[in-house]
Amino acid sequence: MRHTLSVLVENEFGVLSRIAGLFSGRGFNIESLCVAPTTDATVSRITLVTSGDDRVLEQITKQLHKLVNVIRVSDFREVDHVERELVLVKVSADARSRAEVLNVIDIFRGKVVDAGRQSYVVEVTGSQEKIHAAIELLEPFGVLEVVRTGVVAVVRGEKTLADSQDSEAPELAATHEGRIEREGKDADYV
Repeated sequence: MRHTLSVLVENEFGVLSRIAGLFSGRGFNIESLCVAPTTDATVSRITLVTSGDDRVLEQITKQLHKLVNVIRVSDFREVDHVERELVLVKVSADARSRAEVLNVIDIFRGKVVDAGRQSYVVEVTGSQEKIHAAIELLEPFGVLEVVRTGVVAVVRGEKTLADSQDSEAPELAATHEGRIEREGKDADYV
């Protein structure tokens, strides 16, 4: 089964490596990975997509909660959410095919972000299915290069990842130094 996970972490070196290690150590491939800081410069959000057995992924999620630098983990599988991906496609576009390429791009509400003498660089944003369909329709013209961002996701409505209450997540409290202190059985001080 496909899972989109969102992980809030302290923005420190080595965190991504430890998270990737949990997945590779259990034989899971990370299909898509996007990491960026949030509005708080000390916190980053990791969005990753993986596929596999639900039971094993549940164990990975529990292990993620135990990592010192992890603040919150959420699996978007069972919540109403929005997913998007961005792709840049360099496609051949000579004088004869330019109009046709523009028509295909228009179908997907994409835009040309660079034009060369023999090619366009096209930007398309949407679901993974939309991205696949756009690339498939551009292939007959000659796709020269494809660059994808990976999936990003957010819960619909007013709820945010920072204030979600995962039953598996340990209780967290900010210390006077702005760091994270865990309470209960997962107690430790960072």
